[in-house]
Amino acid sequence: MVMISPLSASFLPLPLAVLLLGGGTLPLIGLLAEKTGLRRLRELWAIAFSALNLISIYLLYQELRASPGRVIVSSLLGSPPLAGCFEIDTLGVYMAGCVALLGFLAVVYSYHYMEEESRLTEFYTLVLLMMAGMTGVALAGDFFTLFVFWEMMGISSYVLVAFLKYRWGPIEAGFKYLIMSATGSAFLLLSMSLIYGMSGTLNFAYLSASLRGVEPSPWLLLLLATLIVGFGVKSAIVPFHTWLPDAHPEAPGPISALLSGIVIETGLYALMRVTYLTFTPSVYRSVFAALAVITMTVANIMALLQNDLKRLLAYSSISQIGYMLIGLSTGTAYGLMGSLLHILNHSLMKGLAFLAAGNITHQTGMRDIEKLRGVGRMMPYTMLSLSISLLGLGGVPATNGFISKFILFSSAIGAGMPILAVAGVLNSALSMAYYLRVMKNFISTPEGEFEAEEAPALMVAVNLLMALLILLLGLWPQPAIRYADAASRMLVEGLGRYIQAVVGR
Repeated sequence: MVMISPLSASFLPLPLAVLLLGGGTLPLIGLLAEKTGLRRLRELWAIAFSALNLISIYLLYQELRASPGRVIVSSLLGSPPLAGCFEIDTLGVYMAGCVALLGFLAVVYSYHYMEEESRLTEFYTLVLLMMAGMTGVALAGDFFTLFVFWEMMGISSYVLVAFLKYRWGPIEAGFKYLIMSATGSAFLLLSMSLIYGMSGTLNFAYLSASLRGVEPSPWLLLLLATLIVGFGVKSAIVPFHTWLPDAHPEAPGPISALLSGIVIETGLYALMRVTYLTFTPSVYRSVFAALAVITMTVANIMALLQNDLKRLLAYSSISQIGYMLIGLSTGTAYGLMGSLLHILNHSLMKGLAFLAAGNITHQTGMRDIEKLRGVGRMMPYTMLSLSISLLGLGGVPATNGFISKFILFSSAIGAGMPILAVAGVLNSALSMAYYLRVMKNFISTPEGEFEAEEAPALMVAVNLLMALLILLLGLWPQPAIRYADAASRMLVEGLGRYIQAVVGR
């Protein structure tokens, strides 16, 4: 049974309203903090609203869980197919939940990490607006709404990459990120033009009813190409990845965690949502399979050559996108479930890896792996957290990375694409070479002339909590698997209900 919530025309989904309210009022809170001398008011305001966002996602999840198959349709200034709208289902809430979880942890971590920096009002405002952009992309019901929040996410992230503007590196990296992302956005605008020309609408449900299953034509293949380029730049799919190794290392630690942990996955989610609604899997399977192998292999080889810790982790993020593409290329609910589960797991693993790297750079001011030899002995809790995250990224048993990679590789075999499983296993083994190199160097006898002490307690506490979640979801993955499975089935098996919920209003 399809269920539709009777929401008013101007109503925003609660998580999105919370983030926009928090980000919109932060400049006033910052001004109040300066006038009253309550320096920490900005940080507490951002933490409070990121926590409220997490709670609102949970409430929305419970609402959908009470009625399986439910789609909440919220139209803006009219009704579909012409009006912008939000079409909220299990898949969208799953992605918004991943954004909310890592966003909350990154904001809490920033409390101490950013305390010596200026322009903190600007920083926390941009972080909440970037989270709002990602949440809007996850819950959007049409391409126009998605594009508006896509640009909100992009503009916020450009500025955050270049936030430490007293150094030249962040400025250069931010500008490169801006140029390449703007190019990707231009391709998305082109794809929107093609979609509207072919179907007369930008609404996802109407679009799916019009185009999905149509015999492939040159125009449809051109549309697929523009979507892959447009979303592929933000997702850092090879060969559209070249901005990422520069941008992510130069950003502040918590922003690096958000960029690698969830921003690029938001691009992959959008690619997943739009391509599956528009095309049958037979149209894009071989393309995504080729991109998966190329992305994994190129990124892992490049990571082997890095001495900069954050740059190595950035290339690792690109390789993880390759694993997620395996699930998309299968076109099955099981494969998409593996991709969605890996999005959650990677947000925790890579988020933790960058936050632990943030601890090290915060305490030592260095990122060179060779010069940091022995730093793990001086910062044991940070080293423990970093090791757990790296082992998870490598897919070692008892970590959450093992679970999602196992599902991804087995889905490839089940879909008759065993070469993808072989490529995934070989690339996982290759990635362990540079993960183990980092761990070995950091626990070796110190050789450099530097001393470091453990990071502030709150930063370490966030690290240890994320490490605990990685192990918990590795040993008890059933809750995450259950929700990822429901989200993937909503996209694959619930497509008819999704269309009926909107078209049949």
